[in-house]
Amino acid sequence: MGDVLRMADLLAEGDLIDFGPLPEAVNKILQEGVAAYYDDRPSADGLFRQALEMAPAELPIYYCLYKIHTYQRNLDTAMEAAEAGLAEAARQAGLNADWRLWTPEDTRWVDDPPARFALYTLKAMAFIRLRRDDAPGAQVLLDRLSLLDPADRIGHSVVAALAARLLE
Repeated sequence: MGDVLRMADLLAEGDLIDFGPLPEAVNKILQEGVAAYYDDRPSADGLFRQALEMAPAELPIYYCLYKIHTYQRNLDTAMEAAEAGLAEAARQAGLNADWRLWTPEDTRWVDDPPARFALYTLKAMAFIRLRRDDAPGAQVLLDRLSLLDPADRIGHSVVAALAARLLE
């Protein structure tokens, strides 16, 4: 209960989550969804989906959806949201719709926001696969991330370390 009051107090004081540049109405709904997550998860999901209907090109909405559903272990729903976000990020970055065909030469992976989001979402998908007890599927994603982001600027090595422990 303390977390609920703390988050509500933070939001009331204006300490909002920085989702980056978003239309004001979308940002407001995302902030409400974050606050609702702590005491009313179905409402949080509904708010995030409302935001998605309003602005399906806004990548942070997909992040909110796959993050809350991963936390709740609604892993199929989390994967659906991640895949939808990945598709939108790929579209915005001008990437092939199939991430398996991405190469290091495709784009400025870490400097281009949609491309960075795509990489981050691949990392999330690997984590979701691990939570689904699919370490080999996660490893395929992690191998591609190692190729696309050899400097590990998005932190895929953390998920790789989890996968390695599971494969031992």
